[in-house]
Amino acid sequence: MDALILTFDQIGIEDVPKVGGKNASLGEMFQKLNPLGVHIPNGFAITATAYRLFIEENNLKEKIQDQLARLDKDNFSNLKQVSDAIKSLILKGKIPDSLVKEIEKHYEKLCKVEKRTVDVAVRSSATAEDLPGASFAGLHESFLNISGNEALVKTVRSCFASLYNARAIKYRHDKGFDKFEIALSVGVQLMVRADLASSGVIFSIDPESGFPNAVLITGCWGLGENIVQGAVIPDEFLVFKPSLEKGKKSIISEKAGSKTKTMIYSKSGGTVNLNTPIEKQKLLVLSDEEVELLAKWAVQIEKHYGLPMDIEWAKDGHSGKLFIVQARPETVHTEKDHFKLKEYSLMEKGDLLTSGYAVGNGITSGKVKVLHSAEEADLLKEGEILLTEITNPDWDPIMEKAAAIITSKGGRTSHAAIVAREMGALAIVGAEDALEVLKNGNEITIDNASGKIGKVYSGQLKWKINEHNFKGMKLPKTAPMFILADPEKAFDLSFFPNQGVGLMRMEFVVTKNIQIHPMALVHFDQLEDHEAKEHIELLCEGYSDKKEYFVDKLSQAVGTIAAAFYPKDVILRMSDFKSNEYANLLGGKQFELSEENPMIGFRGASRYDHENYREGFQLECEAVKRVRNNMGLDNLKVMIPFCRTPEEGKKVLKIMETYGLKRGKKGLEVYVMAEIPSNVILAKEFAKVFDGFSIGSNDLTQLTLGVDRDSEILSELFDENNPAVRWMISEVIKVARKNGKKIGLCGQAPSDKPEFAKFLIDAGIDSISFNPDALLRGIKNMVKAEKKK
Repeated sequence: MDALILTFDQIGIEDVPKVGGKNASLGEMFQKLNPLGVHIPNGFAITATAYRLFIEENNLKEKIQDQLARLDKDNFSNLKQVSDAIKSLILKGKIPDSLVKEIEKHYEKLCKVEKRTVDVAVRSSATAEDLPGASFAGLHESFLNISGNEALVKTVRSCFASLYNARAIKYRHDKGFDKFEIALSVGVQLMVRADLASSGVIFSIDPESGFPNAVLITGCWGLGENIVQGAVIPDEFLVFKPSLEKGKKSIISEKAGSKTKTMIYSKSGGTVNLNTPIEKQKLLVLSDEEVELLAKWAVQIEKHYGLPMDIEWAKDGHSGKLFIVQARPETVHTEKDHFKLKEYSLMEKGDLLTSGYAVGNGITSGKVKVLHSAEEADLLKEGEILLTEITNPDWDPIMEKAAAIITSKGGRTSHAAIVAREMGALAIVGAEDALEVLKNGNEITIDNASGKIGKVYSGQLKWKINEHNFKGMKLPKTAPMFILADPEKAFDLSFFPNQGVGLMRMEFVVTKNIQIHPMALVHFDQLEDHEAKEHIELLCEGYSDKKEYFVDKLSQAVGTIAAAFYPKDVILRMSDFKSNEYANLLGGKQFELSEENPMIGFRGASRYDHENYREGFQLECEAVKRVRNNMGLDNLKVMIPFCRTPEEGKKVLKIMETYGLKRGKKGLEVYVMAEIPSNVILAKEFAKVFDGFSIGSNDLTQLTLGVDRDSEILSELFDENNPAVRWMISEVIKVARKNGKKIGLCGQAPSDKPEFAKFLIDAGIDSISFNPDALLRGIKNMVKAEKKK
């Protein structure tokens, strides 16, 4: 007979039939990765052979089959009754004496090694578990903080019974596993006292987009069950793998979650969920060094298995050490074809009701159905949008009926998020006020197509879907690039055919992510607007230096886009607000002049070395320096807008150098926007100052023709195809090429007008940048133009 128990150092990944996916993975890591410094708690596995011995000695096989034969496989109306009957049979069964002796022997050996009576985690591991395409997330039971022989033996039987949880029976049926003989192994592992510290989940890729170069780490105080259940909104850390490998600052984004609950062990047994003190809610659960260590482990685990991985980590409150307590294949993106993409866009506007973390890319609409427990399943009709606080595996059959799922708690690694991804359903998790603002019967539209934040709008709005298949798509020799503003879309867009980002607009980040005029942060103490001052205090909570708030937020946003397209060029345009737009930022009115014509006023390069904005520009430069030098994202270039004269360009480069950004040092390239007639007329002189040009066709058209681009009455005169504008564009391209400088164009015209794309390519332009919704149309026009050429 095969062994009833195998220790972790006897188990490898090939042993799934003996010990299930979870235990096979733990044994594999304990043997192969523990020696490399990845901490895996020691333990042993009660094998599938032991489970079958238990079933055989208690004569349960036929009784279980009889009960399963009763199951209503159409509507699953008697699922709970069948499940309860089988579990009752197992829980009344007697663990064979031979197995009891083996369990006690191995437990006592663990105690001897640790020189104490140890607490252990006891986890179920089904023999079909954790296979690509089937996560089995939370379907079988886990028991924590078990101590002593008697308690351990009793818990093993409870794990055996959980093979027939209602949710597990249904899941196996849906996945087609009910045709196979499933057995259950039980893992017994040294307990990591995360209840006294923290724990969480790691994905070795971005779980929403499947972007392979990022590691997502989530964490909460206490036991990680709160994250899995979605009971808390956890901290999130995004780590960029190439920066990690270079030894650079690899955390490109971090967000503090509310972490309102902390799950700990109860003295009477079991667990209790306590309110987290407010001060502790504001603290991050991991230091930067701990985040990067976990990310390194995740990369090692992923490389070892050759697959994206879903990993659980825990920190021991006694020793302060980090551990990996579980690892399984990521089940959604493993088999996804990234050449095929669906692009969704809303065609109507509605009132924004609530928002949260978006899970799944798409748009849907329907009526809200509020459910408070899985027992209310019958109330949900096919196609309704399920709204609840949190979900657990008991909700799985219900979630399949819903058009989408909204939870008021939870993060991107919660149970609701994992199951929604696996089902291909849309979900919004952590929409904290959803249960207050949404009521039964409300007609709503869920928009998960515009970034990491999912939005809920009132009414059933219209939307459209464009399906793309990039496989074999012909690309032009002229580089197609993006015009981008929103970092939340960057990972998704990185899968489109492209050669990088020709224009990243800083203004979007300042307006949406930062919201504050940089000079109001530099001179906060002199701010006269008390209301703005209070709002700024709120936004900058947790930052002892308010200037750091600006640098941190901007560097994270820019770093995310630079990482998404690494190592391709990402060209960041330094701020190009007009004075009236700057004035609309928090605290902005005090620092801005009132101008008659802001469009040709105090904007772009003229601000950067002026006393009214010099310190604000320094913050912009600090953010760029952090992305390039600290994060190691040297694919980031910068571009200076609205630079009227070569002399002004030299002044900007000089002040950038004083702030630690020297053109040419560490490969830093600085471009200039060609958007003023003087940029074209003096192009030869500008070419001596800058590394390249980017034609801003909107401003160049406006200033060449003397037509306000925002004027409706003059809209027919605004035309990039006008011979005067074309002459300007072809002239600056000619001078750039003659002087060995790169030149591109950013604008809508090459996607809307094939003849304009042909004109640019015939003129010899290096790159054309498009808004995301126009990229594919633009590429087709470019390919056609090159063919004609």
